[in-house]
Amino acid sequence: MSAPSHAPESGEQTDAVNVAAQAHKVRADSDNRSLRQIAWRRLRKDKVAMISGVVVVLLILAAIFAPLLTKWFGHPPTQFHQDLIDPARRVPYLDPENPEAGIDPWGGMSREHLLGVEPTTGRDLFSRLLYGAQISLLVAFLATLVCVALGTVLGILAGYLGGWVDTVISRAMDIFLAFPLVLFAIALVGVIPEGVLGLTGNGLRIGVIVFIIGFFNWPYIARIVRGQTLSLREREFVEAAKSLGAGNRHILLREILPNLVTPIIVYATLLIPTNILFEAALSFLGVGINPPTPSWGKMLDEAVDFYSTAPYFVVFPGLAIFITVLAFNLFGDGLRDAFDPKTSD
Repeated sequence: MSAPSHAPESGEQTDAVNVAAQAHKVRADSDNRSLRQIAWRRLRKDKVAMISGVVVVLLILAAIFAPLLTKWFGHPPTQFHQDLIDPARRVPYLDPENPEAGIDPWGGMSREHLLGVEPTTGRDLFSRLLYGAQISLLVAFLATLVCVALGTVLGILAGYLGGWVDTVISRAMDIFLAFPLVLFAIALVGVIPEGVLGLTGNGLRIGVIVFIIGFFNWPYIARIVRGQTLSLREREFVEAAKSLGAGNRHILLREILPNLVTPIIVYATLLIPTNILFEAALSFLGVGINPPTPSWGKMLDEAVDFYSTAPYFVVFPGLAIFITVLAFNLFGDGLRDAFDPKTSD
């Protein structure tokens, strides 16, 4: 009678051993994976971030291949088609062959003009949106690069060296964060003379906007880098490097900076949509890119006079800004969650 009573206990013990072994294997696999592998696994589970990442990639490809896409599906962005426009109401005809048919509520959409044409000029909206993406993404990426470079250098110096260096840099951060950036940008763009650093026209405008955004927005990422550096400089690997005689340069470049790459990439991704909005705002106010070069902000500015008779002219550039900013924000949030050590795998 005793044998049957011990059989279930033996089976339960075997199951417990198997569960424990599986748990140990899972922990071992997790320990063997690098931070990038763990982050990629988390990111793949975040469907919203993955979809946003695909949208970001498509937007970048559309901007890069704008000339080719325009050749296939549109017309040059500066080419006028005023034969499609009612001269009295300055909006597209419903039927250019029959002006008496009235105006087109769809803005002249056709196989020749996928998104219609602009009021007054008749320029192709599809091609202008593509070329506008080039300007917005170029300014955003260059300005973010300047922000990251300045913020990383100053933030890591403030966090590692401390003392008077940290005090000076921290107070500079406070000053720059309190600076009226939009007003300064409007004033500076208007007084910069042509030919500075060999730049003229829109090249000069882009350079000035990149400088303003990058030079005055570096404190945002510098604060992140400074906080991370304050934590890293107390870690064991830094102390070990010091005990082996490593200098400050070696510790900053070989020990601390590699551990800052992940947060820098994450927060740089979140800076890009902010810079896109800033460039669009400057163009909307008339101190951004000069026409006829397309810009989403300038297109919105020109659409204000036609919001009641040609609402599509407002919708398309507005949607372009909205989708781009939303995609970058959601992708940046997904990256931040993926690299967060507190996030469960």
